[in-house]
Amino acid sequence: MAKRFGGKFSPDETDVQYVEKRPYGGAKASKAGFGVNLLFVAPLPLILSMFSGGGASGFGLALLALGMLLLAAWLTREGIFAQEAYDARTVARKPAFPRKICGAVLMGLGLATAGFSEMGLAAIIPGIAGIALHIFAFGPDPMKNKGFDGIDQFQQDRVARVVDDAESTLGIMSATVQNLGDRTVQARVEDFQATVRALFRRVEEDPTDLTAARKYLSVYLTGAKDATQKFAGLYTNKRDPKSRQEFLTFLDDLEGNFTAKTDTLLANNKTDLDIEMKVLRDRLAREGLQTD
Repeated sequence: MAKRFGGKFSPDETDVQYVEKRPYGGAKASKAGFGVNLLFVAPLPLILSMFSGGGASGFGLALLALGMLLLAAWLTREGIFAQEAYDARTVARKPAFPRKICGAVLMGLGLATAGFSEMGLAAIIPGIAGIALHIFAFGPDPMKNKGFDGIDQFQQDRVARVVDDAESTLGIMSATVQNLGDRTVQARVEDFQATVRALFRRVEEDPTDLTAARKYLSVYLTGAKDATQKFAGLYTNKRDPKSRQEFLTFLDDLEGNFTAKTDTLLANNKTDLDIEMKVLRDRLAREGLQTD
């Protein structure tokens, strides 16, 4: 008789709704992939050149070049992460430190240093080429703030602080469930986080909504983090299916509340827009102007 396959890492019937809801959890692939990883691997042959008989000066130049190239790779990766965070937000400040541009400069200096022993001053040519190719491949850092036009600076700073704290809370939730080895729970937490970030974007677009959403971004989100940590502690010691299902149901309920709050803010903004349009039409009518 046929028997359904199952195991530790196989989803059961209760997981189907979460798998079908959002197969990839709303995640996007990071651009810090193969190309950036290659930057860490490419300089490694310099280790061999340290011991190729170039003397102390050759050893020192190779070591210096290796350090600059590895630092350039690390700065490039961090710059890509910073830009992805910048792109994900409707309102965002430019990175305080231009990591990718500095990575490009270090890349050029590292290539020039690596070739100096053999090429002399002519090594500046591969250095300049390295800077140009780096910027062409990875682009520059964002150079200006995004979405600040017409927004009160004080209000926006308040929103930025609250959103940053909330993002830290979401990061703790992700780290907590990462070690459980349960892909369904991880995907469910990612779904919940995507819903929470939709509320982030709503508040960033209109900072006046912060007062109405503050309880969700602080009290409720902190409660979700605490519940996640307590569940992880229990589930690590005893793989209780009942506790697991209760946690998933808790996230369902909480996500519904966050979704409802986002929809309410959108509805309120539409109502405000309708009122402003009606007031404008009445004013035009009083001045003898006709509107369609």
